[in-house]
Amino acid sequence: MNLENGIPFVDLITPHVELQDQLLDATKRVLTSAMFIGGPIVEQFERDFAEFCEAKYCVGVSSGTDALRFALIAAGIGKGDIVVTVPNTFVATIEAIIQAGATPHFVDIDPQTFNMSVDGLREYLESHSGAPVKAILPVHLYGQMCDMDPIMEIAGQYDLMVFEDACQAHGSRYFSAKRNRWLKAGSIGKAAAFSFYPGKNLGACGEAGAVTTNDETIAQQIRMIRDHGQNKKYHHLVEGYNGRLDTLQAALLQVKLPFLNDWNAKRRTAAETYKEMLKGENSISIPYEPEWSRAIYHLYVVYAQDREALQNRLTEQNIGSGLHYPIPLHLQKGYAHLGYSAGDFPIAERVARRILSLPMYPQIRREQQQKVVTAIRQFYGTQTVEVASEIFQ
Repeated sequence: MNLENGIPFVDLITPHVELQDQLLDATKRVLTSAMFIGGPIVEQFERDFAEFCEAKYCVGVSSGTDALRFALIAAGIGKGDIVVTVPNTFVATIEAIIQAGATPHFVDIDPQTFNMSVDGLREYLESHSGAPVKAILPVHLYGQMCDMDPIMEIAGQYDLMVFEDACQAHGSRYFSAKRNRWLKAGSIGKAAAFSFYPGKNLGACGEAGAVTTNDETIAQQIRMIRDHGQNKKYHHLVEGYNGRLDTLQAALLQVKLPFLNDWNAKRRTAAETYKEMLKGENSISIPYEPEWSRAIYHLYVVYAQDREALQNRLTEQNIGSGLHYPIPLHLQKGYAHLGYSAGDFPIAERVARRILSLPMYPQIRREQQQKVVTAIRQFYGTQTVEVASEIFQ
């Protein structure tokens, strides 16, 4: 893509240019301290991110994948256990389950939010027999939280733990009617996993992640697991991993964290702009946001007719886009051993064939969004398509 005249799918350059002096100062602090692993900088970021998420504890780790895996292991999830999740997520969700020793089972998604179907979860648990189900792992996909009140209620009914995959949901909110207040992603379940992959709303300059929890024992266990199972040097209490958060990444994240609320607000404004501009375009269905949700639009994902041809047209006009995710996990070759087949989760499969992620980042300009929408309208103006509404009625 010609970035000079085009519109990138995500802009990772502008925020780093804007914060260049602060980021360089943070880097110098790490270099001159020579404390590259752990220490006060990591601990301060953990405290600040826990406060941001309205959770008691945060433990920095090396990636979002490790965050999920370590949280499960710390809670005792392991061999012979089943963890229920969804098939329309990044592969790390089930990598973590399997690497913890457990087995992922899937339920279908809600046709409007694309998140875990509460009815599907309830039906699965009512009919399940065999190996014990130990946990539910809802994924706050694209930056919108799942409907957590009924999920937590179902979990209580079946004595299950809930782990939030919040890797795309830094700052997302959910209105809990049960508690009569807004709750942050990462503050509701037994523990939650966050990824700070560079493209995330709060992104590092490399790999990084974190677990948030209100459970002190879980936090203590993860601190040991991430550091070879030791509670102090050469005292290994459990089998662990090398999964620590680098001090340099923590320092850079600490610079960015104060800007996250503003960046999220700008993403929400951009989402409203797309909604306004795409009004009346029946070949596109825009993201659905329930009244109990305050999404932070990590991705702006539309449901589109003739998706591949539309994406090709956008590419021809130097407009970036993405597919998140084109093949549901139950149909991935690497997970054929789980025993699923095409047709097992029809809504997730149908959505995977139609979703398209449009450019979305805090610095996107209205005129850039207008160019995206103009290209979409011009494309459908020359196509014969069906109305994209069969699963949104």
